[in-house]
Amino acid sequence: MQHGLKKWLYQVLRLRPEMPLHFYALDALYRRVLRQNAGVRWAVHHTSTIHSPERLTVGRGTFPGDSPGVYINADNGVHVGDFTNLGPQVGLISANHDAVANAERVAAEPLRIGRFCWLGMGAVVLPGVQLGDFTVVGAGAVVTRSFPAGYCVVAGNPARLIRHLDPAACDAQARSTYAQHAAGH
Repeated sequence: MQHGLKKWLYQVLRLRPEMPLHFYALDALYRRVLRQNAGVRWAVHHTSTIHSPERLTVGRGTFPGDSPGVYINADNGVHVGDFTNLGPQVGLISANHDAVANAERVAAEPLRIGRFCWLGMGAVVLPGVQLGDFTVVGAGAVVTRSFPAGYCVVAGNPARLIRHLDPAACDAQARSTYAQHAAGH
């Protein structure tokens, strides 16, 4: 009985089944009552911070900030593609300060992260970087340059190419994920 009620509640409120109910309760408290991350359109972990959420665009099945401690500065714009995941403590930094007049912001190209990417715990992506589809960023990596071709694993500080991924296997996974998403699973 109790499991059926929980399943019904998740369906009616359109909650993600992989997230516990207390995640949504804390989200309501922090985002709706205390107004932390109030401009974000999806549930965010109460320890995550998203600056300029109106400049953050996301694809299907993507919920930046749902992991603990994520920091996103979208002042110059950030785009995160379909079904991309950010691990705990990830930082997406689209703006920097002037080296001399540190109260001044420096303009930069928007940060672009492709579809089906995974950014491991503590990874930091700096202004203007572009990551292509199926880019895996290792835990603790600092991404200072773009990897627009994607289908790769990058790691280190500064991040460098570790290995290439099989595009055919990645594309098969993408087709499967899109089909499951369309079927409502």
